[in-house]
Amino acid sequence: MSNPLAAPTPHGRDDDAVVDAALQNVEHQISLFWRRARSISNQLSRQVHPDMEPAAYGLLTVIRREGPIRLTDLAMNIGVGKPSVSRQIAFLESIGLVSKEADPLDGRAQAIRLTPKGEEKMHQVQDARRQVFRERLGEWPVEDLQELARFMAKLNATYERDGFPHDGPAAPDGQQPGDQEKDAPEPAAQEKDQAPAAKARS
Repeated sequence: MSNPLAAPTPHGRDDDAVVDAALQNVEHQISLFWRRARSISNQLSRQVHPDMEPAAYGLLTVIRREGPIRLTDLAMNIGVGKPSVSRQIAFLESIGLVSKEADPLDGRAQAIRLTPKGEEKMHQVQDARRQVFRERLGEWPVEDLQELARFMAKLNATYERDGFPHDGPAAPDGQQPGDQEKDAPEPAAQEKDQAPAAKARS
């Protein structure tokens, strides 16, 4: 009598199990990293202003990187609804970190930019953030850092298929927003109303 337990495994089942285990591990590591990143984001937000939410800090980083940007484009860039972005921008404007100006491409629209105070605050905080990265990762071999960046870029690129905008490479130290585009060839905030694709998995 044959032993049913000894029956050959259907082709692909073992491979599926290995893939599932690997995906679970990836999900766990990303979730862990996300929780720690949120904690750091909270700390950085309070360094800018004691009442600032992490979502507002995320907006500041985008505005600093992109330069003057319309509210609609800002909301699309980070994948949250315009009402949430508008509320955060109103707060940032009230504490003097951003200002609105007429959009040179559309007189009916307004562009949002950092004020000198906002630029100074973000420069200080992002220097501190960069120092944290250096303390945590400075001992890694350069090849490992490059490989980490490559895989994270690959991961981020997969989400662009869900409608998230393409994010260009980081500007080198000392460059201002827009300088990178002049010199080079053509090329972390969430709230309840995230882009539909992001709602599928928390």
